[in-house]
Amino acid sequence: MMDLDDLREGDRRLTRRAAHWTSPLARRVLPAVETAAQRTKLWWAAAAVMSAAGGYRERKAAVAGLAAMGLAELVSNAVCKQLYERRRPPEELIPHEDVHDRPDSSSFPSGHTAAAVGFTTGVALVHPAWGAVCAVPAAAVAVQRVHSGAHYPSDVAVGAVIGLAGAWLVHEAPALWVRAKL
Repeated sequence: MMDLDDLREGDRRLTRRAAHWTSPLARRVLPAVETAAQRTKLWWAAAAVMSAAGGYRERKAAVAGLAAMGLAELVSNAVCKQLYERRRPPEELIPHEDVHDRPDSSSFPSGHTAAAVGFTTGVALVHPAWGAVCAVPAAAVAVQRVHSGAHYPSDVAVGAVIGLAGAWLVHEAPALWVRAKL
């Protein structure tokens, strides 16, 4: 049976493995992903493209994605990070210079991943095709957060769960509100 020490050691091993990924593709693409994901620029841009290029359904998907992203960020950054202080992965696990660009806030959970998964799932629940398009950069954001040493894989996993829950709540909120009023 696994215990907490086994989970921590697994987290460290996965972090080390991801951080040592040195393919030319990773070294070119992941820094660009990090830059695009800062301050949720990537998701605001995706919402703008969907709104400009599409009709009512695309605009509805963009709004759902932005609402889910906002909720996921609120829960991950303003609630969870304040409740649980976790240090970032130690520098000795990260063999590249990206380790010096890490935030000072708690590692747990990944707010970038929560925002990415929240936006993507919020969009997918309204417009699956656009959700599939957004899933590629969302996955890249999750990988980049571990590769750069900003997060452990468990931080990313919990961020993804927060994003999924935020999108579900945004999607179900109108029906929940109607049921509460009846």
